[in-house]
Amino acid sequence: MNQTQHKSRSQLEQVLTSGHFALTGELGPPKSCDRAHVEKKAGYLNNSVDAANITDNQTAIVRMSSFAASLIALSSGVEPVMQITTRDRNRLAIQSDVIGASTLGIKNMLCLSGDHHSFGNHPQSKIVHDVDSVQLITMLKRMRDEGVFECGEEIRNGRKSEPAPPKIFIGAAANPFADPLDFRVIRLAKKIQAGADFIQTQVIYDMQRFREWMQSLRDKGLHEKAYILAGITPLKSARMAQYMKENVSGISIPEETLQRLSGAGDQRAEGIRIAVEQMQELKEMEGVSGIHLMAIGAEKSVPGIAEEAGLLPRPSLTEEVSG
Repeated sequence: MNQTQHKSRSQLEQVLTSGHFALTGELGPPKSCDRAHVEKKAGYLNNSVDAANITDNQTAIVRMSSFAASLIALSSGVEPVMQITTRDRNRLAIQSDVIGASTLGIKNMLCLSGDHHSFGNHPQSKIVHDVDSVQLITMLKRMRDEGVFECGEEIRNGRKSEPAPPKIFIGAAANPFADPLDFRVIRLAKKIQAGADFIQTQVIYDMQRFREWMQSLRDKGLHEKAYILAGITPLKSARMAQYMKENVSGISIPEETLQRLSGAGDQRAEGIRIAVEQMQELKEMEGVSGIHLMAIGAEKSVPGIAEEAGLLPRPSLTEEVSG
């Protein structure tokens, strides 16, 4: 899929529109004011990924804001994908964050509903959900393309001022493994129609099920309307895999993967080998435009995994792009 005009001038957008196979990572902000924590993680990801997701109170636990951590990552040489959840903020706060973040150079934003508050450290908190994730995508697209807030007012200081809308590359999430499969494809189609430019999937272990999902996307031409980035997380042990299979919604892990891990002398190394094999297969799969590599607190391992999968060095795009 190619685009003739860039929407944000972000590195991630340029990599994708130039036809390169993209690689994004993930950086979880700390549960404190420790700036060095973000800088250290960014140091591992710098030059190894095209952009890194900065999570937004992941698992509903209070952490440094995605906005603040995105700015630290940006100053550390890592292009952020600022996550925005509808769980914690209404449309006023979200739109304020969007124009503020865009003004400060944050160009990629991922629209999410957010993990349920009952999983986190403030289960008594009030869930907002003023808009859902599809409405959030629509709102950001209108802000960018039409130069208007959700209420219809123009994004400018006054009648005599020039419009100043945000320049953003809009992302969304998809789960290929939740039943029913047909509904998940319909849901994704709604997000793409609403304005999602790129899609990051839930973590993939069941490659056969993912192939079927991708075929459903190709049948509807969705891979030609948005860039699909396949989610990968290396398994650390057979015990971790068994726990995820039994307790994490939307996760499908084949029995052969469990047996392979159980029989390995070094289960962590075997988990990385499985992830690398998946990444190499996904790179050749029609409709997959990149990998979203989620190391979950092990950002230090990302460069090695990327190199083993043949995804380094990352493309350096210095050419001028049209706005």
